[in-house]
Amino acid sequence: MQRRTFMKGCVALGASSVILPQVSILEASEPKSKTRIFFVKNSYNLKHENKNGLTKLWVPLPQETSYQKVSDFKFSSNATNAYVTDKNAYKARTLYAEWKNGGEKVLEVTYTITTNERNADLSKATASTKYPKDVAHYLKPTAHIPTSGKVKELALKITAEAKTPLDKAKAIYAWVTENMYRDNAVVGCGVGDAGKAIEQNIMGGKCTDISSVFVALLRSVGVPAREIFGIRLGSSRYSKACGSSDENGLAKITGGEHCRAEFYLDGAGWVPCDPADVAKVILTEKMTLNDPLIKEVREYFFGNWEMNWMGYNTARDFVLAPTPAQKPLNMFGYPYAEVEDDVLDYYAPAAFAYSFVSQEKL
Repeated sequence: MQRRTFMKGCVALGASSVILPQVSILEASEPKSKTRIFFVKNSYNLKHENKNGLTKLWVPLPQETSYQKVSDFKFSSNATNAYVTDKNAYKARTLYAEWKNGGEKVLEVTYTITTNERNADLSKATASTKYPKDVAHYLKPTAHIPTSGKVKELALKITAEAKTPLDKAKAIYAWVTENMYRDNAVVGCGVGDAGKAIEQNIMGGKCTDISSVFVALLRSVGVPAREIFGIRLGSSRYSKACGSSDENGLAKITGGEHCRAEFYLDGAGWVPCDPADVAKVILTEKMTLNDPLIKEVREYFFGNWEMNWMGYNTARDFVLAPTPAQKPLNMFGYPYAEVEDDVLDYYAPAAFAYSFVSQEKL
């Protein structure tokens, strides 16, 4: 086996010399409550039949916001080169590593994430549709989030009686949680092709599929919206469907990726939502919309996030840096790797190979 010197990194992700913090003034008014602290470790040992081929790895890193803070970020690797970057259209924080020779290809990433439950104050919302430039960006269509044709036709039908952006969001959330369902046969978090789902009436899916339909419908009637790709970290007070851990707060979170959504209201800022977890709790608990737990969960996930989860980024249909073989990339909620332009299956952690664990400070 060829030996390499391990490189180590210790980066203050919020430091302006490395990556600018992404805290929005519009999020800053959210009250801080129900703080939780998690120690996260990501381990990689890349596998491929071409052991000597040039190997590249892009790892999504948590964003810095008013509701989640990153500290003690460190990584160690025998990579030829490794560094943190946010040079992409969405400024998605990324740890990039490459191996130019044969032998083992290992990387370990650790950090502490402190989260605060999100609770939006919808009473502050106005009916204004004059949005800041950075917010208006989330009205634009992408390859997987169309805003015209049958998508807009359906959205207009759903919101026919709505008077304000908040009314539109409520109507769309109600429609999505009534009509879409979780399909466990879907691989990973799903592709999130909202246009195909609506045009072909594919109402079953996973979190990215459900969140993407929610986002596409909102954008098509003039309400800025976006998905946020991330991963579950620990136990939920509602259901194991929304996250779990052992009695000591340890959670094996490999495969725990989860896509949530937000929409924007003037006066209230970015409002958290999670229509996909409503569908997941219904399936897991074998309940219907009429059951008390589902009524509670459905109401809670419109305007609130239980922060046993962390967000990576809002990127859709974009190009990573340095430019990979797969471009544009549909989403960046999973690690992405390639060996001489042969893309590894990021939905198969054992074959890739990677594993994630989270330890909550109780």
